[in-house]
Amino acid sequence: MPQLPKPLIVSAIAIVALLLGWLAFAAWSDFAERKDETLATYSEMMAMAERGEIASVTFGADLAHAEAKDGTRYRAVMPVTDDVLKELRERKVALSFDDGPGGLVPQTMTVFEKLAPVIIVALMIGALVMCSGQFLGTSRATRIRPQDSHTVFADVAGVDEAKEELRETVEFLRDPRRFAMAGARVPKGLLLVGPPGTGKTMLAKAAAGEAGVPFFAASGSDFVEMFVGLGAARVRNLFRTARAAAPCILFIDEIDALAGKRGEANSHSEREQTLNQLLVELDGVVEAGDVILIGATNRAEMLDPAVLRPGRFDRHIHVGLPDVAGREAILGVHVRGLALSTDVCVRTVARGTPGFSGAELSNLTNEAALSAARNGRTTVTMGDFEAAKDRVLLGSERRSLALTDHERRLTAFHEAGHALVSIRCPEADPIHKATIIPRGRALGMVVRLPEGDRVSVSRAKLRADIAVAMAGRAAEELIFGADAVTNGAEADFRFATDLARRMVTAWGMSDAIGFVSHGGKDADGPRSERTAWRIDEEVRRITDEGMEHARAVLRTDRAALDAIAETLLERETLSGAELVALAEVRTATTVAA
Repeated sequence: MPQLPKPLIVSAIAIVALLLGWLAFAAWSDFAERKDETLATYSEMMAMAERGEIASVTFGADLAHAEAKDGTRYRAVMPVTDDVLKELRERKVALSFDDGPGGLVPQTMTVFEKLAPVIIVALMIGALVMCSGQFLGTSRATRIRPQDSHTVFADVAGVDEAKEELRETVEFLRDPRRFAMAGARVPKGLLLVGPPGTGKTMLAKAAAGEAGVPFFAASGSDFVEMFVGLGAARVRNLFRTARAAAPCILFIDEIDALAGKRGEANSHSEREQTLNQLLVELDGVVEAGDVILIGATNRAEMLDPAVLRPGRFDRHIHVGLPDVAGREAILGVHVRGLALSTDVCVRTVARGTPGFSGAELSNLTNEAALSAARNGRTTVTMGDFEAAKDRVLLGSERRSLALTDHERRLTAFHEAGHALVSIRCPEADPIHKATIIPRGRALGMVVRLPEGDRVSVSRAKLRADIAVAMAGRAAEELIFGADAVTNGAEADFRFATDLARRMVTAWGMSDAIGFVSHGGKDADGPRSERTAWRIDEEVRRITDEGMEHARAVLRTDRAALDAIAETLLERETLSGAELVALAEVRTATTVAA
């Protein structure tokens, strides 16, 4: 939380003191007004009036103030009625009326009571206006001192190229004179670009930890304000604080919220003023000492071009999703504190998590540890990692879901169809396991693990993937008939259609459409009806070919399909090796017969 500015504290103390003084003065004035008056009852007042002892009576807003002929003053609660007034006049009592308290002190108090609230509110508004620029414009950045930073490059895995880019920055912070002697200017602005969860924040922290310098962390949304000028004030305050602590690293996460393109539909004067102030500060970073600015975003296309030019962000570092070796290294970091069973193969876990980010791998490791704890063990097994992966990808097991025997049998043949066609297609990824245990919205699943992260994918591989996707529905048709098929293939059809459409519109894998790109940002742009119709026809042709291929494989290997399905019904989950063995044994038996 930002420290309150001294002017605001002084103003608050002054206002409180004034309020207390007002209350004290009110109490004193009331006492001064009444200290020389004797309290009397209505009956006593009227009795004194009858005896001719009362010289005058003044009726106020709440009390009647009487003065006796000997100078004694009284106060009493008296009703102002015609009878009372008539009786007092008959006793030769002088009457007067005053709606407010009488006397110099009460009159002064009346004026002060009316003006005091106005004065106090005016002082409060003035204090807030005077201090708003300093208080509201205070940066919300978090500061981590060098002695409190425990993250170094060894704690960040799977992004070796990005670490190498940052090592030069670390060396500069450690020994800036070496670069100055060579006449070199180390980039002061670095932009980390990559998907969420890839470790951009950890990289920035690790760089500060390696260099042993203070680390300031802020988010782009911290500078987005409603009132014009506040965001710019916070930017100024942040950079002023960083310069005072130089050498240091200043990290702004989600910088696109602060430095978005000007002139967009959601742009307004406050946002543009804040961005302009950032640009000014970025220009000043080079001249302001050893301050390294690191920005992070997963939407670099949203940034204003003025931010990206050399001199502001000189170096753009891509932090992508890790490959299989990177995932293995990341898992190695996260399992350091776990007691692993001898059957755990980190390489296998890494192969089975393509597309996982570092944050997702951390979550996977934690889920595996939770699985071990739920089962009363302190050692994490490979089964725990498998359960964690299934839980993360598909949700928890739904053992309580009541399926009829027909539904279980249909699910078993559906998954057996996927498994068998995957085994029979050499281009398809190796099968890892098949299960008919419901998870999430799925009643079963077949998991395939690629041998490695593919950089490019062939047309044959894509056709094989489409055939495998269609195999579940093909198995349902073959075993139960066309009228008995279910809606269980919805996700399969969506996957196959999307793959076929990209083959046609983006990858030039359709002879009818040719080598023309209809994908990318302009996929929904102007397109003739004839071209759209031809694209749809090609997508239909490719998916139909995949379905026919799946049907042919299943008709040929019907015995293997039956063996896999029946074993799934019996055991619910089969490994890839068991599935391959079932397919090979039944095929050999069929050939021998």
